[in-house]
Order: sequence, then C-alpha cells, then structure tokens
Amino acid sequence: MNIIVIGSGFGGLTAAIRLQAQGHQVTVLEKRDKPGGRAYVYEQDGFTFDGGPTIITAPWLIHDLFELCGKKIEDYVKIIPIDPFYNIRFEDGSIFRYNADREQLLRQIRDFNAADEEGYLRFARAGEKIFKAGFELIDQPFTTFSSMAKVLPDLVRLQSQKSVASFVNQYIKDERLRQVFSFHPLLIGGNPFQSTSIYALIHTLEQRFGVWFAMGGTGALVRALVKLFEDLGGQIHLSREVSEIVINEQHKRAEGVRTRDGEFFPAHIVVSNADVAFTYMQLIPERFRQKNSDRKLKNMQYSMSLFVLYFGTDRKYENMAHHEILMGPRYKGLLDDIFKRKVLAKDFLLYLHRPTATDSSLAPAGHDAWYVLSPVPHLGSDTDWITTARPYRDSIVRYLEEHYMPELSKHIVTEHYIDPLHFRDELNSYLGSAFSIEPILTQSAWFRPHNISEDIANLYFTGAGTHPGAGLPGVISSGKIVVDMIGGTTSNQKMQSLTSASRGK
Repeated sequence: MNIIVIGSGFGGLTAAIRLQAQGHQVTVLEKRDKPGGRAYVYEQDGFTFDGGPTIITAPWLIHDLFELCGKKIEDYVKIIPIDPFYNIRFEDGSIFRYNADREQLLRQIRDFNAADEEGYLRFARAGEKIFKAGFELIDQPFTTFSSMAKVLPDLVRLQSQKSVASFVNQYIKDERLRQVFSFHPLLIGGNPFQSTSIYALIHTLEQRFGVWFAMGGTGALVRALVKLFEDLGGQIHLSREVSEIVINEQHKRAEGVRTRDGEFFPAHIVVSNADVAFTYMQLIPERFRQKNSDRKLKNMQYSMSLFVLYFGTDRKYENMAHHEILMGPRYKGLLDDIFKRKVLAKDFLLYLHRPTATDSSLAPAGHDAWYVLSPVPHLGSDTDWITTARPYRDSIVRYLEEHYMPELSKHIVTEHYIDPLHFRDELNSYLGSAFSIEPILTQSAWFRPHNISEDIANLYFTGAGTHPGAGLPGVISSGKIVVDMIGGTTSNQKMQSLTSASRGK
C-alpha cells in the first residue's frame, strides 16, 4: 500500500521504518529543512546543538528497529551509557548524583536524611510493581473502553489516582529527596503534582536500563533512522509542509494529503506524526470530525511550553555533568505558576545540557556546547514573548552565572533561543505546548487521543499527543502501535477480499 507519514519525529520515523519493512511504499513529508521534528539540529559557528530530546532510555526500542530490518545498529550510530544520569543541584549547595548504583544512591540518601533510606527502598519496590504493570502496556493500543476496563483493577491497585509527587511523598520526607525522585514527569511535559503515579515507573526504567547518549548528539540518531528508512526504499521529502488531509466526501476516508505548494500525494493510509490538535483542527474540516471536534480538543489540558537557550562557550566548565537538573528556591509553587496559574515566574527550575562532557566533537577544541531549558506556561497565558524573551534569557544567564558558571556572560561566543511562539509557529503545536496533551490520569490510555481516528478510518497518529505519550520510549512505541494496527487492518482487508472472491466462485 501507499502510505503517507506527516512529520519525521521519532514516532513518524518509527512507523515509517516498520511499514516500509513490511513491504508498503512509505513517503514521509516533513515541514522543516531537516528531519527530526522536535529533535532538530542547529549548527552554528562550529557548534552542534540538539534542538529537543537529549535523554535516551529504553534503548532496546531503538535496537529493535535495526534488528527488524536485518541491520546492525553499530553500522549506523553509536549509543553509549552515561554516568551520572543527572546531577540534581539545590541552591543550598547540595548535589545528588543520580545513577543506577544502588549503594551510592543509598549513601547519598543517608547524607541527605538517614531516616529516608528505608522509605526509598519501599518506594523502589513499589516502583518495580508499577513498572511491571505499566510498561507492559506501553505498546498496546487503547481504542475501546473495554481495553481500558481490563487494566482498571491494576490502576486502582497501583494507586494511579495519586500524582507522582504524592506517591513519592508517602515514602520520603526530605524535601530535596522528594524532588529528586519526583521530577521525572517534567521530562515528558507533566506536572509531578498532577501526573498520574504510573509515571513513577521512569525511575525503575532508568535504574534497570540506564540513560544513554548517541555519539554525535540526538541528531545522529535521527540521521541513522532516516538512512535506515531510505536504505529500505522509503522516501522522505523535506520542506514539504502538509496543508490538508484530503477526505473523500462519500466514504469519509483520507485519499491523501495536499502540501502547502499545492501538490497532492495520494495514499491508502495517512499517519500523522504532527501535533494531534493541529492535525484535527487545521488539516481536517470540522464537518468530518464528529468525535474530535474543535470544542473537545480545546477543552483538553495541554502541557507546559519551554524556553530554551542554546549557547556555546569559549571555555569548559568541567564541574558540570552531561545532564544537570537545577532546582530553584520553589518547587510546587513554581509548578503551580506554570501549570495552573499560567504566569511567568521570576525563579526557575532548569535542565542544563552539556553534551560536550561526553562528546567533544560537538564544539570547537577547548569549547563547550550547551542548552538550558526552562519550563514556562503555554500560550494560554498572557505572556508577550516578543517583548519578554530577551529579558527572560538575560535572567537565566545571570542565574547560571551567579550560582554555577562564573563569568558565563563573558564566555558565551554563540547563541540562539526558542520560546512558546516557536513551538506554535514552527512546530505547529497547539498553544505552543512543548509536549502536546498533558499526561494526567484522565488524559491517559483510552482517555488520550487514540492512535487511530474515530472519525477517519484510515488516519493514524503517532507522537507525544497520542497513546502512550511523550518521551522517546512513548513516541517510539506509538509508532509500533500504529504499524501493528495497520497490519491488522490490512490482514482483515485481505481476508475479506479472499472471502468475497471465494463466494463469487
């Protein structure tokens, strides 16, 4: 079959590779001049900056793609484990070096608060149970309520109605340690005080399988997947923005897509790796969307946005690790500002990425490449980013300079930033959300936008806004889910054709 994939993020590339490997003819249409979606790569003044996801977990999901195609991953990209996974720094000067060394973790917990050692061990055991139940569902579709009903007893037993923070807090008392073991939902666009406790499984995932890095940056992984796809015979067209999914008026099925320049690409099946809300509200007339109306989509809760400053320094800050989580003076109050009150606060919770700690090739000799990411409200707030972005950038640099990176402003030799307007205008993300639909319990599994449209029978979805959600394991799994569903559909179609043929004899 002829299949069109809209967008070349990790979900779209996963689906495209698997579908092409099954023998379909797949064409990927990408709006931007490089593949990767949010995993875009910026190159300037000798520095290489990964635009988006930089934390690789569940590496077997990537290995599986190459094995499926009879290829060796090492012929395409090198993925290595890193240690520590993160340094988590607090303004009182304390640092938690987070990795999978159980004895080292326990020793640090005792240093923070000896009374929390036993609580952590109980938390870890509870997390194992959540992981066992939750991760088995990551590549299973939830397209009917009955599929959801089957797992409801497990969800109740695992306290999924609690947030990650409240789940962690019942075991751990030290405020800093509570932050150490509850911040993970922020990596997938969730508020630790609102995201279902199922996401506590991320801790177990990292403890079991580590945190990994693609040499050359995440962009090297994107390039490897694109090459794998093209080696299979797939086609990818860059700078081809889709402006419409063309629906047959009589059969209510997608006939193909039309690009911004007016070209029509016919398709038996369309897979959208674009933002779910954007796909429905901008690419499909509402008369074809009884289930996924504008009103329904606008009433959903969307994740926060991001302000990201990419910069290069002419000196190296060897005290900083590959991944740094910089906790500010507030935690819950700041997250309330971002997710609930939707106001831009003056304090920060920052993720600082220094890939040159692992791979010096990403910057000129003696230099460091960085990005610093600050969660901010999406465009449902009244922040004017045209006037706010530059002062906000200055305040972040000043904060880093005062707390962690002396004389930083003197050593920045190249930079650029993105803000919520970039997510809306360049990435076509509704409200400038950086992670699409917020991962709360009432927007998870069956309650999340489905991997197959209820309105258009041959339209499928991958990526952060559909099941299972954001983060590399989630979006890669969404691609597998879609391919499994299409495989079932095509098998049923073939069976029906054979049955019809036999009846005609």
